[in-house]
Amino acid sequence: MTAIMRSLTGRCPNCGEGRLFSAYLKQVEECSECGERYGHIRSDDAAPWLTILIVGHIVVPLLFAVERIVTWPDWVSMTVWPLLSLVLALLVLPKSKALFIAIIWSTRAPGSEQA
Repeated sequence: MTAIMRSLTGRCPNCGEGRLFSAYLKQVEECSECGERYGHIRSDDAAPWLTILIVGHIVVPLLFAVERIVTWPDWVSMTVWPLLSLVLALLVLPKSKALFIAIIWSTRAPGSEQA
């Protein structure tokens, strides 16, 4: 559980000090602090899948609730909901990727170098 919490903050799942990502979704090959290698771990489609699941469960009920209460012009609805979905997806995706990297790392599952 500690590895997951560390990775959700964008830190190394092993020591909690080094960075997990060098850019938005570009993971580093190894921790700059402890040297733990996790660059071979690939979350592939799991992170986008979880992101869509989370964002969908937030936006769709909100959309139904707000559209039932407020009468907006169509152009407002067609602007607000896609933008909200996009912003939420961009916020959740790195956390989802970090979560799956931590899970794969903590279970010592083989990475792509052994696949």
